[in-house]
Parts: sequence; C-alpha cells; structure tokens
Amino acid sequence: MRFPCLRCGSLILNYSKPSDVCTKYQEAAKIVNLALQGLVSQCVPGASVLDLCEFGHTVIQTQAQKLFTKKVDGRSIDRGVAFPVCISVNDVVCNFSPLPTDETVRSFFVSRSRPVSVTIKCETNVCCRFLFLNGNRYTVTLVQTLGKTADPLLSWLHALLEGASPTFLLQLQAPLKAGDVVKMDLGCHIDGYIAVAAHTCVVPAAADAPPTVEKEETGKVAVAAYNAMLVAAAAISAGAKNTDVTAAVERVAKAYGVTPIHSVRMHQMKRYVLDGVKEVALKAPSPDDDMEEKLPECTFEQFEVYAVDVAMSTGDGNARPGDLRTTIYKRNVEQQYSLKVQASRGLLADVDKNFPTLPFTMRHLQDLRRARLGLPECVSHGLLTPYPALHDHSGVVAHFKCTVLLLPSGNTRVTGLDLPGYFTTTVEPDADTAAVLKQLEEEAAKKAARKAAKKNKKSKK
Repeated sequence: MRFPCLRCGSLILNYSKPSDVCTKYQEAAKIVNLALQGLVSQCVPGASVLDLCEFGHTVIQTQAQKLFTKKVDGRSIDRGVAFPVCISVNDVVCNFSPLPTDETVRSFFVSRSRPVSVTIKCETNVCCRFLFLNGNRYTVTLVQTLGKTADPLLSWLHALLEGASPTFLLQLQAPLKAGDVVKMDLGCHIDGYIAVAAHTCVVPAAADAPPTVEKEETGKVAVAAYNAMLVAAAAISAGAKNTDVTAAVERVAKAYGVTPIHSVRMHQMKRYVLDGVKEVALKAPSPDDDMEEKLPECTFEQFEVYAVDVAMSTGDGNARPGDLRTTIYKRNVEQQYSLKVQASRGLLADVDKNFPTLPFTMRHLQDLRRARLGLPECVSHGLLTPYPALHDHSGVVAHFKCTVLLLPSGNTRVTGLDLPGYFTTTVEPDADTAAVLKQLEEEAAKKAARKAAKKNKKSKK
C-alpha cells in the first residue's frame, strides 16, 4: 500500500505510512518541548549563554538517541539536532549560539583610579581564566597586556599593583542577570522529520524566585507575539493562503501597538528541509518600499508541516545583523564550486559528512581553526548559507515559534510551551483575535477533559 509523502506529496511505501511519520514528528516535538523546559529552568542569574546552548544540545542529542534504535534496511535512523540551540538575550532577536571565545569582546584601559572600556575586535584565544568586575564574574578567554610575567593575567595584575596603567584585551562571556529577556530557539529531527520551537522568558532575581516583569512594554510585546503565533497556527489550514496569515498577524500587532519583525518568516518544512519553498511574511511589504521582498502567494495543503515563527518588537521591528560573529550555517546542496583553498575543502568535507542538509554551529565542527580559514571562500561562492544573529535596538523583543501539522483531522500544534504567567498586559486584543483565542481555549479544555476521562477509565480497570 502507498501513502502521500509529507516531503513532496509523492507516493511512498507503507513502512513510511502517515501514522509512522506523525509519530516521528510527535517524538521530535516531545524532545523539543523537554529541552525548552530545561532551558527555562536553567535561565538564572550568573548562567552562561554558552553553557545553556550546550545544555540544550545535550538534551536533544541524548533523548533522540534513545528512540528508533532499530536499523531499517541495515541502516540506523538518523536523529538529533535539526537547528542549533540559540540563546538570544535582550536586543538580540535570534541565531546567537556563541563559540567559546565569541560572546562579548572588550578592551579595558586600567588604572588604580577607574577603568574605561571600549569595543574592539576579537583576536586569537590565548588563555582562559575568571575575572570579577563590578561584582560580576566573567570568563576571560583573551588577554594581551604589558609586563614581564609569562602569565598574561598575572602580568596585568602585577602592573596594576605597581601603579602602572596597562592596556589589556579580553573577551568576556557576560552571564545572565535578573531582568534579562531571553529568547531560546532550537529544533530536533527524527529520520529527517523536523520539529522546531522558540520561547521567551525573563531571568528571575534568584534561582528560587519567580520572575517578574518591571516594564509594561515587555509583557505587552510577549503577549502580542504569543497570541499572534496562536492565531497564525490556527489560520494555516488546507485551502488558506499565506496572505491570510500575514493579515492576521498584522491585525494582532496593531491591536497591541507593537511591530512584527519583518525579517522573520514562517516556513514550510519537509523531510530534511528546514526552509521550504512556501513562506509566510509577518508583515506585508510597504508599496513605497522597493527594498522589501514580496513573497509569492501560496496555498496551504493537507499533509504539510509549517514552522510558525513570530517575533515582535516595541520599536520599529527592523532587525539587522550586528557585531556578533555568525556561527550558524547551512549547506546549500544546490550550489557547486571547485574550492581553491585547502582549508575550505576540508571544511566542506566536514560539513558534507556531518551536516549535509540541516543547519549547524561552528562550535561542533571537527577543526574550528580550519573552519575559520575556510568559511570566507565557502560563503562567498554560496556553498554555505549564513544565519546571522539579528539585533533590534529600538525596543523590547519577544520571540515564539511552534510546529504545526496539517492533518485530515485539522491543525495540530505539536511544539511550544505555554505563555509564562508573568507576561501580562492591560491591552485587549481585537474582536477577531479574541474570538480565535476563545475558540482555542475551549478546544484545549475539551481535549484536557477527554484526556482526564481516559486516564480515569484506565485507573479503574
């Protein structure tokens, strides 16, 4: 017997029947939600962004390797990370997954009276120590200073105690602090069937204290982004068009007085394909702006899968790449080129072997030094597609994402956590949005009641 493939619509054999495919999506979704829950619990004052990224990566890899362990046709089922864990703080919107030497780079001119700081570019890693500055602990991964001692950090301390004014360069991995708005984004796949999600939370004052939101605009933009995600997920149904979803998101944003980040888009997902052909914009391009790309109109169909991705800002919503190094890339399998540099060829061979289709972070490449040397040629010739970290300095940003399956029984949202209770606002949604949210609440209540009844029935047996 043959069934329609969720990847291309063609007929496939019964060992990949829809029930099996849905099971793989659902299992990947469970891992995604588990990783998000773990990351939220780890977002406490003093936590390192790098450690959080590695924590999420470990959760996904460990849990995925426990599933579908039997070989099919003599081959193991591929499973693991579908999109690198990204932890974006405050003005950073998305795609920040740092290297051990890449979070924040500063130069300090130090004297016994007062320090002055300026921004510099990153150099080569020399040593790794800890430094306490103004009560905060930083990881020192780069130090260049004047002095006679072989250890650069001791040399700086020695010069400071002698009353000199040494200049030293260091890279600081700034830990999370209370009140930071943290956006987490990640993905998992089972046999190429991808589930993704993003979530926004606030760092509490202490690990055992509940988070609080001081600014009204923080709660407003979070509620707006989350409700827009729910409305968009409900609007993506067989027969509907992408322009209908864009209009619904803009309606929610207007009601709450926030702005969709137009560089963020929703995508169709296929097997081993994170960014499919069908896309949904969060904001329709302005008729007077020729720079904004207008997406072609498309119609959603049954058995399709979508990443419903919504990011909103209290500012202008024009997110742009900043000073942070791009560390996430994806192999462009449609592009071919004969590389000239040996490091570039080695990098591409590593990517083709370990990350042939899905995005990856440079942190998990075999040779990071070779990767840095080979990246420029691979990117300039289109062999690798970069995912730069985007910034929006104009306001507070919130980011939510879920995975939606378009099944014959209706839309099924399989990933995403509930909106944290501390995100509140006095602004009311428009009538259409309120009606959709009320219907979703009623459906969720009925589903919970059926689940509880089924559980009670089993317990009585």
